[in-house]
Amino acid sequence: MSKGLHRFAVLVACATFFLIIAGANVTSHDAGLATSDWPLSNGSLFPKMVGNLFWEHGHRMVATGVGILTIVFNLYVWEIDIRLAGLLKRVFGRVQAEHDYRRERRSWMRWFAFSALGVVIAQGLLGGLTVKLNLPLAVSAAHATLAQLFFLITVSLAVFTSKGWREHEARIAEDGGPSVRSLGVVALIAILAQLVLGATLRHSATWDQDLPTSLLLAHLGGALIVTLILGFTITSVLLRYRSEKYLATPALLAAVLLGAQLGLGLAAYITRVRSPYDPQPLTPMVALTVAHVACGALVFATTIVLTLRAFRVLRTDSQEYALAAA
Repeated sequence: MSKGLHRFAVLVACATFFLIIAGANVTSHDAGLATSDWPLSNGSLFPKMVGNLFWEHGHRMVATGVGILTIVFNLYVWEIDIRLAGLLKRVFGRVQAEHDYRRERRSWMRWFAFSALGVVIAQGLLGGLTVKLNLPLAVSAAHATLAQLFFLITVSLAVFTSKGWREHEARIAEDGGPSVRSLGVVALIAILAQLVLGATLRHSATWDQDLPTSLLLAHLGGALIVTLILGFTITSVLLRYRSEKYLATPALLAAVLLGAQLGLGLAAYITRVRSPYDPQPLTPMVALTVAHVACGALVFATTIVLTLRAFRVLRTDSQEYALAAA
């Protein structure tokens, strides 16, 4: 595997995280309809970045950048190493199967990267639809949810191209306790459901309106469920595999982020409750709600890394396998 490919995968994942932050700023500033046209903004590719147009058009520019990076990443993944192929042709007089000389030789990995391209295109079209339809709740929430799914793909790509993924194998037998792999999957599902609830809650009311009580209570209940499931997963990893840094490191990071996320959620709620009485979206409310969204994405990312690594290095006595072998 190419080091450059892994670094580029990390770049795409980081750019996607920045895009999530940019999108959160659009929602917190209530800037989704700063311009009513799409893909242009006020009929221009580069309008004056003033007022809420700064946040909305800035979000579109970041999204375009992520799309371009995803295209380049796919070109990188599918590229044939011309120098290697040329050398072999000079030495042996012919070149073997084309896929043997690609920078990424795993076919499943190339198609997984291609799926990222499909998702980012769908995400862009869905973003345009939210503007054209004047921000309907269902479409806006779907747009935010698909962003998290795309983040899941990009983080996974970074894991699959890493040196650690290549060097580790299913060598640690899980004991008789609950399967860490299964716990990780359940935690990911719970976190994704909570992210969907959070996106729906944020898009259900603008800053000058009260949050719907039913959605707010559902989001609070989801926070409790995520805390219990992820907390149990983290505890299981640290108690049973604390000497295995490949698993312990993301588990510790997830624990720290989970604690920070709970604190940010409380702070964001306090400032959001006060915002209907403010003359405009104020900086404390905007900063805390955006930070809450960003930290939620980081909790999701670290849980993705933890779960994938668990599938990579852990095995059961009844069935020994590693997820997506290199």
